[in-house]
Amino acid sequence: MKQSRQSWITLSLVAGLGVTTFWRLVAHFSTPQAVLEASARELLRVKGVRQSSLKGLLERDRTNNLAEPELVRLDRLGGRALVWGDDCYPALLTRLTDPPPVLYCLGNLGLLQKPSVAVVGSRAASSYGLRTAANLADGLARAGVVVVSGLAAGIDAAAHRGALAAADATVAVLGCGLDRIYPRQNGELYREIATKGLLISEYPLGTRPDGYRFPARNRIIAGMAAGVIVVEAARKSGSLITAQMALDFGREVFAVPGQIDSCKSEGCHLLIKSGASLVLDVGDILDELGFCRQNVIKDSSEKVSIHREEQAARLLQALDSYPVGKDELVEKTGLAVERINELCLVLELEGVVENLPGGQVRRISSNKNQ
Repeated sequence: MKQSRQSWITLSLVAGLGVTTFWRLVAHFSTPQAVLEASARELLRVKGVRQSSLKGLLERDRTNNLAEPELVRLDRLGGRALVWGDDCYPALLTRLTDPPPVLYCLGNLGLLQKPSVAVVGSRAASSYGLRTAANLADGLARAGVVVVSGLAAGIDAAAHRGALAAADATVAVLGCGLDRIYPRQNGELYREIATKGLLISEYPLGTRPDGYRFPARNRIIAGMAAGVIVVEAARKSGSLITAQMALDFGREVFAVPGQIDSCKSEGCHLLIKSGASLVLDVGDILDELGFCRQNVIKDSSEKVSIHREEQAARLLQALDSYPVGKDELVEKTGLAVERINELCLVLELEGVVENLPGGQVRRISSNKNQ
């Protein structure tokens, strides 16, 4: 098992490989260890992989275990590496086509096992935007939902602080190594999250916060959360890209309205016009995602229960241990397919159902009338 984990980390650290090439190679050879042991001839035969992407793999010293020194440095920092397939690896991330093979973590790994919602928005936020982000994050955290954001200035920082103040329930996804504080102005917040919440990054220690890394960071923010809330975003804000990623991943997108003449809220208004759920208070988010407020367990060691939700109960009654298609579930429950998708995400997080390829779902709970 140790060798298996180290092969994941070693392959991910090969210079110039990239996430897309990583997964194409693993799909071809079945395991990272098999990729590392493959000959140059075998590697060059893999379809869809450019030879330039394989340069680092072809020229590497096969006796050099890249994982070992990285893990030693990570241990000194107090962190831990999660590889795809680990128990603590975020369940929703595994469903992406290009999930991070490795997540470097510093803080409370238990937060990765709880329902989460992302909060994103402008770096140059107004006092209204900062206050709204903090209040929504506070309400979500008190309801047992983890707040995910990117530790940027403005809305991100306000959301992290709101969640920390309520329940220490926040995850910051970095676009650099865990040992790099960016932006520097958020140093105190970085240290508080490392102590009380969780910092994660797909990049190894020492990686600089170069601009091209942040779109990849944003896919993790959108991918690991059940929904994304946009609080203040201009027409060309990067937050809109994160929102589009969330839609592509099948997540719910929420937008907070601002003044109709505010350029800082223009992007949010466009999202609402395009069908994003309008947010007036935290209850809108909890209800839309099926997080039942009265059934939330405050103890962080217990899971959020949503079984008594009327729509969730109807869906659970229509499911069985064999796969059932979404079209059949629409017919049996009378629920829209979009609503069924949302409920299936929440129930999968609880371990009650399993989403299968081809849009099918099966129930894995033993008690159908629970």
